[in-house]
Amino acid sequence: MPNKFETFIKAQLKTDLPEIRPGDTVRVYQKIKEGDKERIQVFEGLVIARKHGKGITSTITVRKVISEIGVERIFPLHSPTIEKIETLRRDRVRRAKLYYLRKTKGKRARLKREEFGKVIVKEKPEEVKK
Repeated sequence: MPNKFETFIKAQLKTDLPEIRPGDTVRVYQKIKEGDKERIQVFEGLVIARKHGKGITSTITVRKVISEIGVERIFPLHSPTIEKIETLRRDRVRRAKLYYLRKTKGKRARLKREEFGKVIVKEKPEEVKK
């Protein structure tokens, strides 16, 4: 039988989140409150880490470079201030944490592209009749 804490957490979990993993380029829409006004701020960058599993405490670290300066932000996925998250691109990576990208520049910082949402199947050539 679930206790009050578990039922409260279950009510707070978001269900419309896309599958996010390291190597994804994402656009995060976050609500910012300034005085009595509220606006949406967009942060677009590369996911270099996902931490704390799939629960209420799960976070992603998003990195982008502005004027040759690296900027990283940590977003709690189930926070009420996160409006939505869009996945723009998926790159093929072989690490769970991409912290090595902090030290790289230029060509070394590039990741290999992966077809997003598609499975490429090579068709068999038709048999030649004799």
